[in-house]
Amino acid sequence: MERLWAPWRTVYIGKDHGGGCFFCEKLGAGEDEANHVLWRGERVFVLLNIYPYTNGHLLIAPKRHVGELEDLTDEEMLELMQATRKAVRLLRAAFRPDGFNIGVNLGKIAGAGVPGHFHIHVVPRWAGDTNFMPVLGDVRVISEALDTTYRKLKEALAAEK
Repeated sequence: MERLWAPWRTVYIGKDHGGGCFFCEKLGAGEDEANHVLWRGERVFVLLNIYPYTNGHLLIAPKRHVGELEDLTDEEMLELMQATRKAVRLLRAAFRPDGFNIGVNLGKIAGAGVPGHFHIHVVPRWAGDTNFMPVLGDVRVISEALDTTYRKLKEALAAEK
């Protein structure tokens, strides 16, 4: 069996992220651009991950603070998947990735950074986007500022309407 090492992730493991839920805080702040909230639906919202794996790494979460898959309503589930589809469409338009990783981490032991607020990760991927930097330099290179990524996705969102 081959092993893939990701030592840059140790900064997240066991880290105290404060007592609040950043999803709820950003949702309640009302400053969408400052908080990188791309759009709000009726039951869910989409924002940029401020600790991205790659440019354009999005998080899709219900507005309601709920941590477990089985606690989501059918309406929330439907809108989460519709938002995921829309996120993929926007990322394709703005960044032209070669593929996507889309997933959910349920529970802290499974890697959930915010185990109390369910969310879906949408991570655009490009051929060759895993290179020597994380392996040799213990560094993850994100080649674009969050504000620039946010602007590109907002433009793709505006063009879709």
